[in-house]
Amino acid sequence: MPTGVALRDPREQLFEAAERVLLRDGPHALTSRAVTTEAGCAKGVLHRHFADFDAFLAELVRDRVVRTEAQGDALLRAAGTGTVVGNLTGVLTELFGSVAVAIVSLLIFRDDLRTRLRQTTPTGIPILTEAAAMIAAYLARERELGRLAADADVDVLAPTLIGSAHLIHADRTAGPPDPEAVRKAVTTIIGGVVRES
Repeated sequence: MPTGVALRDPREQLFEAAERVLLRDGPHALTSRAVTTEAGCAKGVLHRHFADFDAFLAELVRDRVVRTEAQGDALLRAAGTGTVVGNLTGVLTELFGSVAVAIVSLLIFRDDLRTRLRQTTPTGIPILTEAAAMIAAYLARERELGRLAADADVDVLAPTLIGSAHLIHADRTAGPPDPEAVRKAVTTIIGGVVRES
């Protein structure tokens, strides 16, 4: 079998290939062979950079967690601008419009991967846990700015928003949901505590 072309950044190219397989074919189809075939490289490339396939998958998830944290930084900078509903709708659509929903399926599908990730994420589901923390931090900042009620329970609102957005985006086969469905859920969940003019 040909080894393919030289990889610029082998880890990132393998991660991107894994995401394409995951999004297109689901977690059951995600194998080391499927990833390397999708990346156009020899199977040994993956094993040169990772101890085994579960190590590769754990690093994929951790890399996507870092991306979620970067989204959180941008969301915090947006506090006090635009509308709270608009900011939340945008970040939830971006988060779940990406590979996050497929990674959650992967985590549910692979027991060994969950066990390995418990070393760095002892509770919750990686990506969803970080996303809930991101939303809670943003809501707390908006509360400080007076755009949410002083008694708004951000630690309840954040996971409620994450769970609702995840359910709206969960059907991989139906295509992306109508953005208005996400906005409606956000408005319903936080409508009673928003204090914007």
